Amino acid sequence: MLQKSLIRRLDLITLQLFVAVHEEGTLTRAAAREAIAVSAASKRLMELEEALGISLFVRQAKGMTLTPAGETLLHHARQMLFNVEKMGLELGEHSHGVRGYVRMLANLSAIIQFLPEDLRDFSERHPQVKTDLEERPSSGVIQGVLDGVADLGICSIDSDIKGLHSVLYRQDKLMVLMLPDHPLASRSSLAFADTLDSDFVGLHAASSINMRTHAAARQAGSMLRVRIHVPGFDAMCRMIQANMGIGVLPQRAYELFGRALGLHAVPLTDDWSDRALILVVRDEALLSPVSRMLFEHLREATTL
Repeated sequence: MLQKSLIRRLDLITLQLFVAVHEEGTLTRAAAREAIAVSAASKRLMELEEALGISLFVRQAKGMTLTPAGETLLHHARQMLFNVEKMGLELGEHSHGVRGYVRMLANLSAIIQFLPEDLRDFSERHPQVKTDLEERPSSGVIQGVLDGVADLGICSIDSDIKGLHSVLYRQDKLMVLMLPDHPLASRSSLAFADTLDSDFVGLHAASSINMRTHAAARQAGSMLRVRIHVPGFDAMCRMIQANMGIGVLPQRAYELFGRALGLHAVPLTDDWSDRALILVVRDEALLSPVSRMLFEHLREATTL
């Protein structure tokens, strides 16, 4: 009975309103965002709770927060809304001759170092397939694939993949970036512990490199002296060029950005500086035909 009632009584506008209430925190702000009268929005939420037979929100003076049942619905609602949006995009692309649409998430290292050439080659082989790529930290990649926001993801191998299927994508090497006249620049290689007397230019807090360097500093009995956080490798290189400190980045990123700025890089000897990036999916067998083509293409790139 519940399933039949839901099919008849659930609608996308109500689900979109439900998500908006969670994100905005109040019914008033959510109604304004969705261009719905507050009274109509309230009625929709009440009818949704009646159809489900459960309370979705805890209503407080300062706003509305999800109940445990609301948290469950939020996961499904977001996935349903994403699938509808994706369906519209894919169907719309057919009018332009595009036969498929793949959405993927990847961390910064993969996007900077490897994906431009890999996606170019894929596009040349399959010009009628459109790829939507979004950058997220490794943890965000995992969660996005779990939530159905993307078909494929690329993240650091040391991420908690939470049951996703994974295969090796690429490997990279981390280096310490500095000005050519830095006291450590004469070294042919460095243990990370030898860098801890210097100020650092760090990546954003959620990046795997940031987490690895902080963990390595703690293991060495010290704290990382981060002078400034930056959003990407190009910004890191510019800050280091301006003598704001030293930084840790992949070798390929140094070759793309740091070398042209006259910076110097020394490879790290620590085991964690040899990294692997992995390709993750929810279930390889359930990938759409075009997503499977891209998955296979990226997996083959490992051997190139």
